[in-house]
Amino acid sequence: MATAAAVTDEPATRFAKDQLKAIIERIERLEEEKKAISDDIRDVYAEAKGNGFDVKALRTIVRLRKQDANERAEQETILEVYMQALGMIV
Repeated sequence: MATAAAVTDEPATRFAKDQLKAIIERIERLEEEKKAISDDIRDVYAEAKGNGFDVKALRTIVRLRKQDANERAEQETILEVYMQALGMIV
């Protein structure tokens, strides 16, 4: 009957449900950790700002340091060409 099937899951179905639940719980834990880390990073930027550092410049430096040196050089070259074309630099 349908009620008997609803009460007892097949072993494969139970395994899939348990696996899905474990995956969701891992993601939720990681999301919590990500939020905590994000909060810590925000606190460090606030501390830097309190010490007189320009947060926008710090964020730019962090972003640039993540890039490959060749990629960064290429972007800087393109930016310089565009700025020259617009008369922003001589």
